[in-house]
Amino acid sequence: MTKYFWDERYNQEEFVYGIQPNEYLKEKLSGRDTGKILFVAEGEGRNAVYAAKLGWEVIAFDQSEIGKRKALQWAEKNDVSIDYRISDAEFFPLEETSFDAIAMIYSHFPNEKRKEIHRRISKALKPGGILILEGFSKEHSRNQKDNPTAGGPRNPEMLWDLEELKSDFEGFDFLEAKIENVNLNEGNSHKGKASVVRIFAVKSD
Repeated sequence: MTKYFWDERYNQEEFVYGIQPNEYLKEKLSGRDTGKILFVAEGEGRNAVYAAKLGWEVIAFDQSEIGKRKALQWAEKNDVSIDYRISDAEFFPLEETSFDAIAMIYSHFPNEKRKEIHRRISKALKPGGILILEGFSKEHSRNQKDNPTAGGPRNPEMLWDLEELKSDFEGFDFLEAKIENVNLNEGNSHKGKASVVRIFAVKSD
C-alpha cells in the first residue's frame, strides 16, 4: 500500500479511523511517566494527539501528506504540538536508544520488509523503554470475508503472526503477547469483529 493509496483514503473530511485513541494504547499509557514517544505509520494522528495531551513529547511519521495535514489540524484543535514527519518506515532516520516508548498501532508492512523495519525501530528504544503494538492477526482474514468494514490489509502475508513478531523484537521482555477477538469501533474502517495481536513489552537492559 503506497503513499498514493493512503492519500486517497485520507482525502475526506471524516477521520477514517475516528478521532478517539486506540483502546489498547490508551490502557497502556494510562498512569505512566511521560517521555519521548514515537508513533510509526501514524496516519491521521488520533493516537499521537492523545499521547501529546497526556504530556508526552511526540514524534510521528507516515507516508501520507494528507494524513499529516489532518493530524496537525487535530493537534491544533486540541491545543497540543506533535512533530509529524513524512517518510517510509524503512528510511525514517532513527537514532539508537532515543525513545522512551514506541507505539505501532495497525502499522502493517510487507512481509519481506517487516523484520528489518521492526529491528530498526527496536534499536531506537531505550533500555527499559516500552513497546505498544496492536494489529491484525493472521486469523483476521476470516472476519474480512464476513465483514467488509472490519479493516486490515487484504494481502494475508501482511497480517501478523504472534511468534514471528516476538522473534522480530529480540531483547524484549513480553509482559503481554496475545491474540484477542475484539469488536472494533474506530471510525468507519475499523468496525466490527476483529482478531488482533496485542503486545506490551519492555526492552531489556
